Amino acid sequence: MRSIVAVLLLLFAPLGLAQGREVFPPYPPPKVVYDFYLDDPAKMGAALYWIRSLIKPLSEAPYDYAPEEMQVVVVIHGTEIVTVARKNYARYREPVERMRYYASLGVKFEVCALAAVDFGYRPADFYDFVQVVPSAFAELVYRQQQGYALLTPRVLVRRHSIEEIR
Repeated sequence: MRSIVAVLLLLFAPLGLAQGREVFPPYPPPKVVYDFYLDDPAKMGAALYWIRSLIKPLSEAPYDYAPEEMQVVVVIHGTEIVTVARKNYARYREPVERMRYYASLGVKFEVCALAAVDFGYRPADFYDFVQVVPSAFAELVYRQQQGYALLTPRVLVRRHSIEEIR
């Protein structure tokens, strides 16, 4: 009996002592294109956190990448296009100011010309940090051919607070 208990203790003791540990993989400076195609412009704020979640950790120790070392492009072609139309500033001020900040760090924001036409916008309707490209799909393909990783934010509606499900 003692030997069975000893074996069980040896097998399961490490499980009680085991814990996660922080690691720092050798990430190179990112080269990424975000495909923003949201079903609701209200989700733009949450989608922008995808950019923050890439840039912030890589700009801190141990990586310490400068913004100009990171190549980040956001291609906009869903309902969120209304957030970058200057006439909608009052309604979308918070995400616009976040995009303006990211643009100051070197993030490029591009709008699909086809989507702009669908929404009745011209290039002059957008902020100065926005470039209008011929097609979102052509741009996404082009960027991937240039070696950019593709990230497509999935913005879900949270039905429970973190505290409720933790």
